[in-house]
Amino acid sequence: MQDQPFPSEIIAAVAEFLRTTVAPKSDPLLAFQAKVAANALEMARRQLEQAPAADAAELERLTRILGHGGDPHALNTELAARIASGDLDLASPGLADHLWATTLAKLAVDQPTYAAYRVALAEHGPGAGGANNKITEE
Repeated sequence: MQDQPFPSEIIAAVAEFLRTTVAPKSDPLLAFQAKVAANALEMARRQLEQAPAADAAELERLTRILGHGGDPHALNTELAARIASGDLDLASPGLADHLWATTLAKLAVDQPTYAAYRVALAEHGPGAGGANNKITEE
């Protein structure tokens, strides 16, 4: 068991230090680089926090759509092949919801303040595609 502070708290503290202490007191290039580093750390923190639930929900959706379980990479490869062949399309049960949920989960990590992500959340909700998606909003 990990003692406190948790890794996500350490990452958040370093990102905050870069953003609020290093960047404002630096020349423009170093300030920019500190902000980029802080953003990368925040993305890593969100990935650590959100990936387990998002990955489990994605695996559950893929299993339901494809009718069998397996390795997530193999299931995604099969899904892509079945879409490319025309075997699955947006009318296929669960596919459109899966694509929305997967996209929203990725944006929750990569760009949680992105305006289009916020609009999609408002339209589809943080659990787009079903209650088991566990997509978290930042």
